[in-house]
Amino acid sequence: MSLIVMKFGGSSVGTTERMGRVAQRIIDKKLQGDRVVVVVSAMGDTTDDLIDKANEINDNPPSREMDMLLTTGEQISVALLSMAIHKLGHEARSYTGWQAGIVTEDVHAKAKISDINPERLFASLDQGNIVIVAGFQGMTESGEITTLGRGGSDTTAVALAAALKADVCEIYTDVDGIYSTDPRVVKCAKKLDEISYDEMLELAHLGAAVLHPRAVEYAKHNKVNLVVRSSFTQNEGTLVREAAEMEQGVVVRGIASDKNVARISVLGVEDQPGVLAKIFGALASHGIDVDIIIQSGVAEGKADFSFTVGLADRQRAIDVLSSIKAEVPYREATYEEGLVKVSIVGAGMVSNPGVAAKMFEAISSVGVSIKMVSTSEIRISCVIAAELVQEVVRALHTAYELDTAETVFVGGPQDRR
Repeated sequence: MSLIVMKFGGSSVGTTERMGRVAQRIIDKKLQGDRVVVVVSAMGDTTDDLIDKANEINDNPPSREMDMLLTTGEQISVALLSMAIHKLGHEARSYTGWQAGIVTEDVHAKAKISDINPERLFASLDQGNIVIVAGFQGMTESGEITTLGRGGSDTTAVALAAALKADVCEIYTDVDGIYSTDPRVVKCAKKLDEISYDEMLELAHLGAAVLHPRAVEYAKHNKVNLVVRSSFTQNEGTLVREAAEMEQGVVVRGIASDKNVARISVLGVEDQPGVLAKIFGALASHGIDVDIIIQSGVAEGKADFSFTVGLADRQRAIDVLSSIKAEVPYREATYEEGLVKVSIVGAGMVSNPGVAAKMFEAISSVGVSIKMVSTSEIRISCVIAAELVQEVVRALHTAYELDTAETVFVGGPQDRR
């Protein structure tokens, strides 16, 4: 008898009709002889609606009270799903995150899971129940209710799978697997049978929205086998697992693009030891994540360099640079928007020369200039102007022979919760 964790996102349970279909799918899994634990997100736009209501009352609500509010969305989902399963003649028990034994650090809005005590869930499974757990939430050791932030329900599912030593964690969403790129951009994108943790982690960080990076990191650390599949079809999904177990010879497995990019350029900085440490230390102290960093050269003792940040951090980065100008003199700090970061990802890149050259050639064939480049063993990223990004992605997809003979995309907008 296998133990399966099934996670359903908000769109999968967005209506009572969909809730009923999900209930039947869960029952079908149990009738196969499996023990089943289900993790559920809030229905549809429930979380957004709750946030809107909070902002109508207080445009700066306390984070503790927001957690108290937002966790109710998942509690509604688990109770209704349990009722739907009971209506179909099977036993189910619903649990909040804290009832399920999920303990988090003492942080609101973006807490991390610190421990899970699954004894109550095991006891419920032993009684023959389908166990349903609210995603996205937990409780601190002092008894405070917390939420896990973006991707919290995916993380809940993977963490429970690890704690329960489940055979597999299935993430059900609007699409029927992981694609070689966004199938809404490239109609002949390939659905992947499998992908490594590292490749999936890179794609998730680079803009692929099917799985959240935190969930992938947790799965990799705990060696949890993940399957991403559609809640609307019976198609086989994509298995995420260790690279050593996967097919060999695939150079590039996926292409991602991220429009959340602004380039900051700092000109005329003193070329002295410790200058960059002061600048990037100041940015880090203000919680600003920096991605690509390039120094363009030194002339007459002065250096110019550029780096990228998220669009939301652009003005804060400029403000931080202004605040330290007396300590770290520079001639000018400028920013550029309207950019996109396009990346290719594949574990096979490390042993195949010419991958970067092919990428640069494909981008230039569309008439696009490359502004910045960053590489790792399994990734190459280029920052380009955003206007022709879809044409660039299609050119790269063809260049690395990822096109399929026909359109294979099944699904709608990807469920990020």
